[in-house]
Amino acid sequence: MIPEHNSKSLGVTVASTQFVHSNGLRMAYETFGDAQNPTLLLVAGLYNQLVRWPLSFCQELADRGFHVIRFDNRDIGLTDKMDGQAAPGLFKLFLMRRLGWRFKVPYQLDDMAADTIGLLDALGIQSAHIVGMSMGGMISQIAAARYPDRILSLTSIMSTSGVRGVGTASTKVILQMLKPRSKSQTALDIAVETWQMIGSPAYPQSDDEIRAVVVAEHKRSSNPAGYRRQMAAISAAPNRVALLKSIKVPVLIIHGTQDCLVPVSGGIDTAKHIRHARLELFDGMGHTLPEPLLSRFCDLIIENMAQAH
Repeated sequence: MIPEHNSKSLGVTVASTQFVHSNGLRMAYETFGDAQNPTLLLVAGLYNQLVRWPLSFCQELADRGFHVIRFDNRDIGLTDKMDGQAAPGLFKLFLMRRLGWRFKVPYQLDDMAADTIGLLDALGIQSAHIVGMSMGGMISQIAAARYPDRILSLTSIMSTSGVRGVGTASTKVILQMLKPRSKSQTALDIAVETWQMIGSPAYPQSDDEIRAVVVAEHKRSSNPAGYRRQMAAISAAPNRVALLKSIKVPVLIIHGTQDCLVPVSGGIDTAKHIRHARLELFDGMGHTLPEPLLSRFCDLIIENMAQAH
């Protein structure tokens, strides 16, 4: 399929956003590097548009010999939204997260993993290395387990196994993630406050720096209902222990020791269920991708990919 191109500049990224139709969706993606090189697919986290993967990170991987693809998951960015599909309310989502209660949700993480493979299908790519952060790590784990002939290696960053009691944020953090706007705080204020709460203590960012990123992302696209639907997919997901144990490809797990959104126990538990996984922990890193660590992440990811047959 010939991709559609959108050359409009939104002040967010210099890469050209392209579109394909796959798995029933019109999906937005961007590429870096030579398409003849091995493909590395980047899967973003909860309500994170593709621009959350830093340009410098994408470009360094491309410069080092890879065809890098970052894309918008369903319900976020410029990919199709699941309009009209209602997610559970905030209180029900809280119960799902804390008590393991089940409610009907618009879609599952498995559907998002199928979207990921569908993107490869639409682009005519038989197999790829996959790197996911946070929710994207969950999606990538599922993709590596359910589509073993399509995924060459897996890197799971600041993610978890889905086992209850590990990698679970405190009630304070969860309530912050679900916090509605009010007369005293705008959605932008809450986004900055949340980012600071879950950020990397050793690599601090000012409110103004964070605000600029959030505003730029909002100008590119905004879909608050998608945030709740993606949160519902995470909350409804069963643990992935059996899937993790079935993964045969090389696996790298990266996690910050000061992550308070997905605590480091999530990364440690994920590694526990993949006996051959390499676990790399970073002191002072929270639930962000600190710029000073990006080159080291590239080194580790490339070393992991080199183990693929």
